[in-house]
Amino acid sequence: MTIEHPHVGLLVTCLVDAMRPEIGFATLKLLEQAGCRVSVPEVQTCCGQPALNSGARDEGKTLAKRLVAAFEPFDYVVAPSGSCLGTVKTHYPELFANEPEWRMRAERLAEKSYEILSFLADLCQWQPEGVRFPAKATYHHTCAGLRELGIYAQPLKLLEQVEGLELVPLEAENACCGFGGTFAVKYPEISTAIVSDKTRQIAATGADTLLAADLGCLMNIAGKLSREGRGDIRVFHPVEVLAGMADGKGVAGK
Repeated sequence: MTIEHPHVGLLVTCLVDAMRPEIGFATLKLLEQAGCRVSVPEVQTCCGQPALNSGARDEGKTLAKRLVAAFEPFDYVVAPSGSCLGTVKTHYPELFANEPEWRMRAERLAEKSYEILSFLADLCQWQPEGVRFPAKATYHHTCAGLRELGIYAQPLKLLEQVEGLELVPLEAENACCGFGGTFAVKYPEISTAIVSDKTRQIAATGADTLLAADLGCLMNIAGKLSREGRGDIRVFHPVEVLAGMADGKGVAGK
């Protein structure tokens, strides 16, 4: 990292804030361990991804401008979500193609925006120390993180250093879980078929834990596992494990 003790703006994301704030607290803990000074702008709202996915470009653009303005002051922007960061890094510059000033501001923001696992592994060279999580886990690589951000080796590299954690391969590890944001709402039958394949593959590994770095995917998979009577398979975001905060049953737990 070129900046000593950088000031990081934490993009919590709507889903984490509303459904599993533990992921946000774990992300904050890891950033501070990596030597960062962290702020959480209270004015942040949705990144606009659901609106953009639904074709509501004007509404999505309004949300995007608000987020750009909120996070411009920081050295880096970090979020525990590949899909939200994919929107910021990949789609914001495209969204403002006809607005030169906002395109420039969006491009500057995109350049300093990172998904948390990539930020820790690639920029901070952070390593977990004294973290123990006795489990047999398998890893689902999320679509946005893998395809839009190129994140694959970073989470595995970090998790392999956790004491007691055994990682086992997952068939079709890079295949979609069927969530896809509004896709699951628009095409529920197709989404259910896709996630059914995913849960079958997870169960076949014999793992007692599933890890993935996007809460939308985690909720989709955990919900299906629960409905299939496989609630004994715990579901966590990797930051919860790395921060020593993976307690209880995980995302689908009570």
